[in-house]
Amino acid sequence: MLRACVIGWPVEHSRSPIIHGYWLAAYGIDGAYEKEAVRPEDFAAFVQTLGERGYVGANVTLPHKEAALRAARSTDAAAIAMGAANTLWLDAEGVLHAANTDATASPISTPKRRNGTRGWARSLVLGAGGAARAILYGLLAAGVPKILLANRTRARADSLAKLFGPKVEAIDWEEREPALAGCSLLVNTTSLGMTGQGPLVIDLSALPPDAVVSDLVYNPLETDLLAAARARGLTAVDGLGMLLHQAVPGFERWFGLRPEVSPDLRARVAATLEAS
Repeated sequence: MLRACVIGWPVEHSRSPIIHGYWLAAYGIDGAYEKEAVRPEDFAAFVQTLGERGYVGANVTLPHKEAALRAARSTDAAAIAMGAANTLWLDAEGVLHAANTDATASPISTPKRRNGTRGWARSLVLGAGGAARAILYGLLAAGVPKILLANRTRARADSLAKLFGPKVEAIDWEEREPALAGCSLLVNTTSLGMTGQGPLVIDLSALPPDAVVSDLVYNPLETDLLAAARARGLTAVDGLGMLLHQAVPGFERWFGLRPEVSPDLRARVAATLEAS
């Protein structure tokens, strides 16, 4: 039996076992996907003994993503650029490999909105954490000519903009609303609007009528930001899609089959969010 797991601290909140368990059952694969609660000080030793523990690979969630990158012998370009990894696997020789699949699962990787043949136009990203890194990487790979980055702590936005180069420009948090003029995409990568967190206060009236608004928060699934976008007739993309699609490459790597993100899977995971 092939076994994989998700590693985090804490890890009980993870929906990954639901996603991978669904695929294992749907495709009739003799496999298992488990949760592993691992303290930060124990993480390096744990992943170096993945094979001895019977695992072919793992997903990595907070707070271990940066440590996962350091632990691997081989890493993909996305993980290096983002300074973090969320997917691990062992090759036939037992060498540990790492990748970051968040960028390929980001809202801009789905054909929700393309500005003709010119690709995406100017975009605004809110936040400067790990999720923001994934979005910036994906936007730049998609050829976005200009990305504005706003974070409540300006210094963090400045640091991230410098890391990703001249196409990314940091702006003050207070500039977020006027910056929306001419943007084809707004992405919230902060925790604002999440259950138990403060609200994300932003007036969307400056956005063009064909803009896309994406919120990586998926608890609640319909955030106030997305509701405001829909009220204006804008395309709204919730955070559940990214959660589901980032799981696809890992499953394929571990179990040898590329799974489909189906409406039924989405509904099942969404139901667990509504019940929490």
